[in-house]
Amino acid sequence: MLKRRRVRAVAAIGLVLLASFALAGPTGAQGGQPPDYRSYFGLDSRLVIWVVSQLHLLFAAFVLGVPIFALVIEFVGYRSSEPRYDKLAHDFTKLLAAAFSTTAAFGGLLAFSLFALYPTFMSHLSDVFSATYALYGLLFFAEAFTMYFYLYSWNRLQGPRKKWHLLTGVLLNLFGVAVMLIANSWVSFMMSPPLAELEVETGQALTTGLNPLTLEWTGTLWEAIRNPLWSPLNIHRFIGNVAFGGFIVGAYAAVRFLNAKNEETRAYYDWMGYIGNFIGVAALIPMPFPI
Repeated sequence: MLKRRRVRAVAAIGLVLLASFALAGPTGAQGGQPPDYRSYFGLDSRLVIWVVSQLHLLFAAFVLGVPIFALVIEFVGYRSSEPRYDKLAHDFTKLLAAAFSTTAAFGGLLAFSLFALYPTFMSHLSDVFSATYALYGLLFFAEAFTMYFYLYSWNRLQGPRKKWHLLTGVLLNLFGVAVMLIANSWVSFMMSPPLAELEVETGQALTTGLNPLTLEWTGTLWEAIRNPLWSPLNIHRFIGNVAFGGFIVGAYAAVRFLNAKNEETRAYYDWMGYIGNFIGVAALIPMPFPI
């Protein structure tokens, strides 16, 4: 029943996307050239992108943050031989399955909306970062496969095979962080592109960087990625993902605590909520400093 609901939800999202593109009307097209801006149903394109990107970011932060402290707690349970830590890490990871599919759905909607609503701008951005798109897709598939393997192999990879499960968790976090680093390069480049020095009379670029007049990029891909805000944003988002994931886990544990039928279950979710909120507060304190 749950799988059928997920399939129906994905199908519904697909129909909405098709309808949106069918009704997205061009504005300002001239001379057969693609328009600079479009809109969905007459809605403000900036508002649409803001809502979709915010929803995607919230779920993505949870998907990237939870595996980090789930792996740490699993390792603590492995080293201390305490089953409760392994159970706690497993319960954390169970929350990822639904969140991951929702993240992917909103991510696809965000990508389609950006190319549909801002075709000229995304064309310029693709001229700079097109090589990273394929890598991003491959890393996303690797993260998805590793996440589901990490979740559903939990009970099988126990005892002497526990090290292999921990290694899978390490790979999951590496893939997730790599996906975040690539996405951060796009965002930070839009906020702080390295600008080229221009010749005043001709407007030609004298140094490598982004020509503010023509939006032509004359530098290398690595120079575009390693823009001034890339490293601070990486640190800020990494810590923020952990904080957000911890608080969401704490909220989940609170709901389960209120619905618990016996004292043992209530005590477990009370402890789970304590761990989640402790992680959230601990990560929240240093989060403002990188920015």
